[in-house]
Amino acid sequence: MDRLSSTFAALADPTRRAILAKLSLGGASVTELAKPFAISMPAVTKHLKVLEGAGLISRSREAQFRPCKLEAAPMKEVSRWIEQYRWCWEESFDRLDAYLAEVQTAEKPGKKKKKKARKRH
Repeated sequence: MDRLSSTFAALADPTRRAILAKLSLGGASVTELAKPFAISMPAVTKHLKVLEGAGLISRSREAQFRPCKLEAAPMKEVSRWIEQYRWCWEESFDRLDAYLAEVQTAEKPGKKKKKKARKRH
């Protein structure tokens, strides 16, 4: 699997995204990363292996402690890839801006809409 695909695959899981969010604040131990989740330690370890395999985190060894650290380079690649499609949503926003300008011009501020007279029986 190419690097961009493995990055997207790793980012597809909400637990892994939450782990990355935590690591964006600084390094953390596996135990610290596991705290907010109602999953087993082996499940957390599997998530960490996926993130490490995608190059999104690195783990070092300090005695029995294995701190994890965010590695942002793969996300830069994702950002560059997504940037190619910026024109698409910007074009949509430009069309929306033009439509809203038309609507605002058509409404003419200060004019009240006429109420329909009710028929009495």
